[in-house]
Amino acid sequence: MLVLCAGCSTSSASGSASAGLDGPTKKDIAMRLVSSAENSSLDWRAQYGYIEDIGDGRGYTAGIVGFCTGCGDLLHVVERYTKARPDNALARFLPALRAVEGSDSHQGLGSAFTTAWKKAAEDKALRAAQDAERDRIYFTPAVSRAKADGLGALGQFIYYDAYVMHGYGDAKGSIGFRTIRENALREAESPERGGDETAYLDAFLDARVAAMRREPSHTNTSRIDTEQRVFLDRGNLDLDPPLDWKTYGDSYHIG
Repeated sequence: MLVLCAGCSTSSASGSASAGLDGPTKKDIAMRLVSSAENSSLDWRAQYGYIEDIGDGRGYTAGIVGFCTGCGDLLHVVERYTKARPDNALARFLPALRAVEGSDSHQGLGSAFTTAWKKAAEDKALRAAQDAERDRIYFTPAVSRAKADGLGALGQFIYYDAYVMHGYGDAKGSIGFRTIRENALREAESPERGGDETAYLDAFLDARVAAMRREPSHTNTSRIDTEQRVFLDRGNLDLDPPLDWKTYGDSYHIG
């Protein structure tokens, strides 16, 4: 099986760099928001050892942002970990991780790998590897692109969450961040192009919902409908607490 990877109107000036998501407080909020959707918990730091096959065609999903064996980002985590800790218990699975990339196969992995992953997650070096790969692949490029588009912290988070779920580029059977953004720009100008920030983000969320509904594993759009759109409709472009939202029916609060 092939992997399917990868309100209130406000002026664009409100999306200033000073409202950046990359400050430690806002970044932690972003991690907690993603964790509410990915793990049904605000305790994102408790997710380093998470691993299961959720039946979405991506093999095992693991760690703090759902790295996948099928998409290859979990492989990058283990490679980085092995550079830091060559004798780690996950290193022996590197050939199998390379072999299953692009599929949902467990061949060469199975319970031996999932047990080793959970144990290795107690090692600060694997946690650091997950943090670094999250930033390299998802957080840093998403925030940089959002800032270039003139977006504040909410827009930066909206981009980041899209990167986490969809990846940057399209893959067979799925639409990536790049195409979602292109589709949004056909409907509304970004603040960097002189458009209204709220109108643009509304168009981006519309484009993302359309992309999600193309994938059987992503048809539940509550992380948009009852989370991100709630913040947007309230005019909270700087993503300032208190924040109240729902994902998949569960209620969450950040004070």
